Amino acid sequence: MKRICVYGKGGIGKSTTVCNLAAAMAQAGKRVAVVGCDPKADSTRCLMGRRIPTVLDQLKTGVPGEIAFTDSRGIRCIEAGGPEPGTGCAGRGIIVAMEEIRTRNLLEDRDVVLYDVLGDVVCGGFSMPLREQVAEEVYLVTTSDFMSLYAANNICRGIRKYAQSSGVRLAGVIQNGRSIVDNDNLLWAFAAELGTKVVGKIPMSSLIGQAELERRTVTEYAPESEPAQAFFTLASILLEHSGGCIPMPMTDDQLEILCQKAVLL
Repeated sequence: MKRICVYGKGGIGKSTTVCNLAAAMAQAGKRVAVVGCDPKADSTRCLMGRRIPTVLDQLKTGVPGEIAFTDSRGIRCIEAGGPEPGTGCAGRGIIVAMEEIRTRNLLEDRDVVLYDVLGDVVCGGFSMPLREQVAEEVYLVTTSDFMSLYAANNICRGIRKYAQSSGVRLAGVIQNGRSIVDNDNLLWAFAAELGTKVVGKIPMSSLIGQAELERRTVTEYAPESEPAQAFFTLASILLEHSGGCIPMPMTDDQLEILCQKAVLL
């Protein structure tokens, strides 16, 4: 089983990336599962075409209910869920959800499992997939603007902490071209400083947003489009890739200098 975690700054496009990669991998004949590790519970919305009951919601009822749902492509969709904003710890909810998933053996028959992880680096929910070693390969989704790179670099500090005592590795950077600040050279330089590389780029396109409004992936909504083809290519790369590195995050000052040089070029 190939187990992949997708990390990145909040709102950077992790869920969009995960949904489209899952759809592309399923089209390639893989048995795929997506596990949403975010209290927002919207990781699988564009696969299922709706919001599905979360693991925590089902457990709260006291009556064991369905927590895994299958979309039309055969993708198994699970949302961990969590507390309402400002009312509890996301990490605790994700831990309980993962234990329930293991107890029910919901992922054992999958070829690929994609974990869509919340972007808050100080939250226990962020570290849980790394701490519990539910995945071996970590990909960072980021644009090339400074604050996104700052968050990605900070996430690498967390990855490094757990990679030193486990098999978790940073497998690469996924460039999201949605920002008006789009600098390929900066992204490649940033990845090189971490000890990894950019594995693919998703171009900015209004088609992605249009597809999401219809609760669909762009690979389904416009399969011949440039962004859809980018997701198909990226899915193939991730399926073939193995291994990775223990990242070497920069200091904040080093990152600022890197970004300043890119602006001057």
